[in-house]
Parts: sequence; structure tokens; C-alpha cells
Amino acid sequence: MADLDDRFGELLGGCERSAVHLEMRDGFMPDDPAFTDWCAGRPIDPAERWRDWFDLVRATVARGVEIRRARIVSEPVSDYIRFEYAVTNGLNVAAGEQVRWLPRRRASDIALPGNDFWLFDDHLVQFNHFSGNGDWIDVETNTDPAIIKLCADAFEAVWARAVPHQSYRPA
Repeated sequence: MADLDDRFGELLGGCERSAVHLEMRDGFMPDDPAFTDWCAGRPIDPAERWRDWFDLVRATVARGVEIRRARIVSEPVSDYIRFEYAVTNGLNVAAGEQVRWLPRRRASDIALPGNDFWLFDDHLVQFNHFSGNGDWIDVETNTDPAIIKLCADAFEAVWARAVPHQSYRPA
């Protein structure tokens, strides 16, 4: 996973204008220690738990790069989405990301790619591949203009309908 983290750090660190992330799964990595701690009621300091991520995002935003994250979620939300919601202020928002949530029922008429993705400066997309139970498998990068357009259009359509984090309340 260190190579993935290094590569992602290079991609985000190399951004000049924008990085957008679209998440469409209701659960990720069920054995994640932070998630299991949260489920057990143990306190989590997101900025400390994910210090490298927090510092990378903060430095990227400080350079003037806009980072936006949109999450399409089923309602009622899964326990994992409740966990994500609970740590979003202390991690994503505190580091400088803008975050919005879109109930899945409001996304039915949006053309979406088959996988979650990051889009860097509208010129490179990184797809995240997960197993059926949410374990991370691999990433795939692509620079095909048609795929970039699909991802950019999908993200902007979701973003336009989604609810800002400060206003969203998980159902």
C-alpha cells in the first residue's frame, strides 16, 4: 500500500487547479481499524488517525488547489457511511476539502462511471477498484479524453444536486 500512497501523493501534490473525488459505495474496508474502533465506541481523532492524509490535503489546498468530494449514499445510510459522516468535519473539512452528500435516489438519471474515482486537473482520472465486500483491490489511471469527460460531467452533475456537508443529515 505504500506505493499506492506514494503515487497518490504525487498525483495530488502535482495538481495545479483541482482534484475531485466521487464515492459511490455504501461501505469500504470493513476491517479498517478506525471503523472498528468507531463501532466499538472508542473516540477517534481523525486528523491524528490519518495525519499523512490530513497534511497532504492541507498543503495542497494551501497551494490554491480546490479539492471537492461528493458521496452518493443509500438511505437509510449504512454504518460505514455514518462513520464517514462522523469523521468528515475533523478530517476532510478541517483539512480544506469541500464535501457534499447526494442521496442515491436523486442520482438515478445521472450517467455515472462504474467505479469511484479521483479526477486531477481534468486531465487524469484514477479509478479505485474494490471487492464486493469493500476491500481495496487496485487503482487504474486513464487519460482518455472521453473518459475524462464522462467523469467530469458525472462529478459536476452530482455536485450540483448534492447537499453540503454542513446541511446534510444522514437518514
